[in-house]
Amino acid sequence: MIKITFPDQSVREFDKGVTGHQIAESISPRLAKEVMSVTVNDDLWDLSQPIMIDSSVKLHKWDDTEGKHAFWHSSAHLMAEALEAMYPGVKFGIGPAIENGFYYDVDVGERVLTDADLPDIEMKMLELARQKNSYEFQNITKAKALEYFENKNDEYKLELINDLEDGTISFYKQGNFTDLCRGPHLADTSPIKAIKVLSIAGAYWRGDETRKQLTRIYGISFPKKKMLDEYLLMLEEAKKRDHRKIGKELELFTFSRKVGSGLPLWLPKGAQLRERLEQFLKKVQEKYDYQPVITPHIGHKDLYETSGHYAKYGKDSFQPINTPTEGEEFLLKPMNCPHHCEIYNSKPHSYKDLPIRYAEFGTVYRYEQSGELHGLTRVRGFTQDDAHIFCRPDQLKEEFAKVIDIVLYIFKVLEFKDFVTQISLRDPDNEEKYIGSDDVWEKAEKAIIEVTQEKGMKTVVEVGEAAFYGPKLDFIVKDALGRKWQLGTIQVDYNLPERFELNYVGQDNQKHRPVMIHRAPFGSMERFVAVLIEHTAGKFPLWLTPDQAIILPISEKYNNYAQKVSNLLNNSEIRTLIDKRNEKIGKKIRDNELRRIPYLLIVGENEVNEDTISVRKQGEGVMGNMKVDDFVQLIASEIEKLLTSTDIIKTNQEE
Repeated sequence: MIKITFPDQSVREFDKGVTGHQIAESISPRLAKEVMSVTVNDDLWDLSQPIMIDSSVKLHKWDDTEGKHAFWHSSAHLMAEALEAMYPGVKFGIGPAIENGFYYDVDVGERVLTDADLPDIEMKMLELARQKNSYEFQNITKAKALEYFENKNDEYKLELINDLEDGTISFYKQGNFTDLCRGPHLADTSPIKAIKVLSIAGAYWRGDETRKQLTRIYGISFPKKKMLDEYLLMLEEAKKRDHRKIGKELELFTFSRKVGSGLPLWLPKGAQLRERLEQFLKKVQEKYDYQPVITPHIGHKDLYETSGHYAKYGKDSFQPINTPTEGEEFLLKPMNCPHHCEIYNSKPHSYKDLPIRYAEFGTVYRYEQSGELHGLTRVRGFTQDDAHIFCRPDQLKEEFAKVIDIVLYIFKVLEFKDFVTQISLRDPDNEEKYIGSDDVWEKAEKAIIEVTQEKGMKTVVEVGEAAFYGPKLDFIVKDALGRKWQLGTIQVDYNLPERFELNYVGQDNQKHRPVMIHRAPFGSMERFVAVLIEHTAGKFPLWLTPDQAIILPISEKYNNYAQKVSNLLNNSEIRTLIDKRNEKIGKKIRDNELRRIPYLLIVGENEVNEDTISVRKQGEGVMGNMKVDDFVQLIASEIEKLLTSTDIIKTNQEE
């Protein structure tokens, strides 16, 4: 017998070799039907794998991330089986589960797949799913694995196998399809009831633009058709909220091939919106004694070799810039933190000087693969709302807690109400990914965990998601459509101060190393604006929106009065336009509501005679007539309510 420990710490005994499915069945037949995968001692397993020793076990259903992963991974194999049946000779790259659904990279030879082929692939997948074929696991030697794919003439799988160690290789088979895979998978294909093959894209093999471009086919699947229908409705809404579409409509930003892929150009309205976001954060930072700094867009290669960024990210950066001086190389700045370390090092510091908080809206550059570029969410040049805090070890927790307060305040003002805080730790089994000793990592991780516990925050822990120099607290925001975005981040770093030989003189008159906190509440201005556009569907908070009001004269003879009102409002710092088109008032109202302007101010004969404006609010309709001064007070009080920073920060600290 073996002992199985469940998440609630209850313990039951089972026969050695019991499977996850059998454990679920022992609890209830219904659970056995709903469970999709199982975690055994922190490893994700198939339900059919035998458990041979005392273990901790967690069963995963559809609502769990691990359950969806097994479901969508199994669906990717189902799609591959369908493709092989439809297009003999097709070759396969990789086919993982992703956050929403799955994809498979395939080489169909001379054939060109188009959107017209997707419904046929979908139908074939459903046909195969109904066969209820089991997903069968098989350990296989490297020689046998190579032999199998040599016979299939699949050079992509052969390349993957050659990178693996003998004894670590496994196959999965369902129906007539066999694939190289670690799993886990569903027990069989029958739970896959609803499928949508979504789109086709190009993808270079292993992300290398010098290699062949494969066809990437995206899909999604569900255990119920109703779930698929709801997802497709959400996709339609997402298309309406696409920041690229709304950004163009509102004239916020654009891209130019001549400037370069992934390098956004901010148009006047977008630049003004971004400037307001920056000023908003700067005012918050002033309350916490941050000092502004400015650093150049390039740095000597030695700087990034010292920090470790070149070793970790050199391949993903733009290539070095060679100067006329032989052997001298510069890089476009991939990170702001090495520059801030050098600012700290520009003069000596006492323990009394700390903490020192440097803040910069610093633009950085990273050479993202062209296939991964996407509007403002994935670009090659972006501006981080970066700050670095240099503090004594005894100040670390207090400083970290203050940064949390800033992030919570920003989320509250911008109405990001649904978010998860994730503690991202290093992977102890993959230490070559990181720099620094076990001791400093343990201290840094302990500080983050203790601060979040002391603030009563609900957190999730992700092993392996730390930065290469330190653990971090990430803020994962859900937007209005339930999609997750990683925005703010706070990181604890003992390693860069060591690499840059930073120090301060302590009370004992000896030199000591400061601890460094990296923080970016927005993450990057580009990504944050993109998420904000899609979250609000372009209907920004009143204080932030490019145009707060527009005056709609009923006819041309009221244009002079409209101009008078506009002057009064703009002088009161209310961003106001006039729609002087010779159109009927109904069309003006419809058109300007589509422009997402919060307040429409209609003026005609009554308004001129009474020296008023007729106010209409976006989404709420007619508010009635009022004096211009009263409207100014209305706007001022609405904005003040949103931006009463001291009250909100105090509330967060108390919570």
